[in-house]
Amino acid sequence: MESDIQVGQELSIYSDGRPFLIHWSRTWELSETGERLRPLAIETGFWRPLPNNEVELLLAHPTGIIETWFGKVTVTGIENAVITGARVELKTDAIVRTASAKQVDAGERIYGLVDGNIGWVYDMAAEGHVMKSHSSFHLTKSLTEESGA
Repeated sequence: MESDIQVGQELSIYSDGRPFLIHWSRTWELSETGERLRPLAIETGFWRPLPNNEVELLLAHPTGIIETWFGKVTVTGIENAVITGARVELKTDAIVRTASAKQVDAGERIYGLVDGNIGWVYDMAAEGHVMKSHSSFHLTKSLTEESGA
């Protein structure tokens, strides 16, 4: 039986001016007091917007897995020309792994922008098991954003 643990995540999705977004994420186990105990996962990749609000997400993991995801963006709120709510629903399109990597068969992710924060859930089918909840996060915006100096 798996037990729930406290997990922290840092997620950066940003643009360098080219027609895609850069994705970088890392997670770690937290103590009851919120201190970092050990690293858990890291992934890096790219969000590629497509016509008709479709999107591709390319992700690489140091565990030997590379994934392509495909999905759709839905805007759920706009105020004064600023997006205040949105949802991205993604499913794996392809998963490639090295011989030593865990067998991952499929995944589904939903990212949502609600009240200025990002929440996301990740369901996975792996190691012969059916699709089930793997992780979920509620992220708040960092106060360490770069200034336009």
